[in-house]
Amino acid sequence: MKPVVIIARRELHSFFNSAVAYIAVTLFLGLTAVWFFAIYGFAARDFASLRGYFGLMPFLFIVLLPAITMRSWAEENKSGTAELLLTMPFSELQLVLGKFLGALVLVLIMLAFTLAVPLTVLPLARFEIGEIVGQYVGTVLLACAGLSLGQFVSSLSRNQISAFLISSLLLLLISVLHVVNAVSALPRVLALTVNHLSLLTHYESFARGLIDSRGVVHYALLTVAFLYLSARVLVIKKWS
Repeated sequence: MKPVVIIARRELHSFFNSAVAYIAVTLFLGLTAVWFFAIYGFAARDFASLRGYFGLMPFLFIVLLPAITMRSWAEENKSGTAELLLTMPFSELQLVLGKFLGALVLVLIMLAFTLAVPLTVLPLARFEIGEIVGQYVGTVLLACAGLSLGQFVSSLSRNQISAFLISSLLLLLISVLHVVNAVSALPRVLALTVNHLSLLTHYESFARGLIDSRGVVHYALLTVAFLYLSARVLVIKKWS
């Protein structure tokens, strides 16, 4: 566990040693607040719920998460430090988990700042605390899946911009995959499969405050799968 923490600290230091973390946090907090209070118009709603606030998260993550992970391995590959990391007494999986943990901590810091929104509106109406907890759980799980995908794409790239664009495109596609059912008449089994693979389909339950075990398993499997693939890419690079 110690090697993973060492790599995570290194990753966090690189985030806060550049403008990446500060820009990401500022834009994330600013856009969510403007959306919720100005565009969505929470004050004018006749019901107390943060669904409108958390409903924006998946769409922001399509851009935000790739922006965080794009330099994860792409910059290491470009500068040649990836080879140096692979010669250190860390396993490929430890390197992948360390970078993933560092990125996840940054996302958790951003989400911690968003607590100001529910704390601000809680005195204005009666909210279901369990619903808010479910929304945060779903958002963290979604972030884990997106970060692992972004790291996998970055491990295959030597260019941050291409890693960002490909990761964003893939996240967009698997997020709105369920839209296929709205524009075409698929066989029932295939339609159910498409719905199940869509990130947004599972997130809708969390946005309503329901911690759905199927969504938890789906996000967990995606996270583990992409982290495993990232580790395999490093193994191939190490021995090629």
